[in-house]
Amino acid sequence: MEKYDVIFKKKYGQNFLKNNYVVDKIVGLSKFPDNSLVIEVGPGGGILTRKLSELCSYVIAYEIDFDLKETLSSKFSNSSNVTIIFKDFLEADLEKDISNFNYDHLFFISNVPYYITTPILMKLIQSNLKFDKIIMMVQKEVGDRFSSVPGTKSYGAITVLLNYHFDIKKEFKVSRKEFIPEPKVDSMIISFSIKKNKYNLIDYNHFKNLVYDSFKFKRKTLRNNLKSYDLSIIGKVLMNYGFDLSIRAEKLSVEIFVNLSNSLCKREF
Repeated sequence: MEKYDVIFKKKYGQNFLKNNYVVDKIVGLSKFPDNSLVIEVGPGGGILTRKLSELCSYVIAYEIDFDLKETLSSKFSNSSNVTIIFKDFLEADLEKDISNFNYDHLFFISNVPYYITTPILMKLIQSNLKFDKIIMMVQKEVGDRFSSVPGTKSYGAITVLLNYHFDIKKEFKVSRKEFIPEPKVDSMIISFSIKKNKYNLIDYNHFKNLVYDSFKFKRKTLRNNLKSYDLSIIGKVLMNYGFDLSIRAEKLSVEIFVNLSNSLCKREF
């Protein structure tokens, strides 16, 4: 059981893992080929960082809390394959930071600060880096939202966007009792694998905007939420799936949103 002599900061969402058994389960979800590089955000006390350093060629960990610099630097002073960057990950030039490493396989494995879970995922997507696998610990309800299916209460815009890019799997739950300090919610380990057969899009930004606009007012229909789009084209696409403009966005699959976006971009059906 890990113990920490640090001052925890709520503003950084600091809840450190204390159980090595949980860490072993997390890293056990991936097989790390030779010459693998792992990116971690929020190493905290370094319990996951240490395990990753034993299994991978390189570990790059981003830590925003400079008060942890002495602790982390001391813990990994003899670990030549660990690089700790004291910087806000969301402001980091990720491609530049990893360009100095000669790696063949790239992973993202992290107990991320929960308040920036979605921005972190969006940054990884926008980086266009080719990850073998992304494994994140998130709040349980967030994990449910990311992996939800059409027609369920938790299905939303972020669900559609993430499922366009990834095959998403809920791996296992983690009790709040496994952290110091103990948070108010339970957590979940969730994995993301790049889709091998991704839907073809004419314009990703158009698709993204369409998805967000469709869920702008979740209880409203597409007819109301998409007034600024060509409703005649939208109606024809929906008819092909047995729906009409009175449908709500939460009922539509990723495939339907892709076809809506492509048809609108072509201005024809």
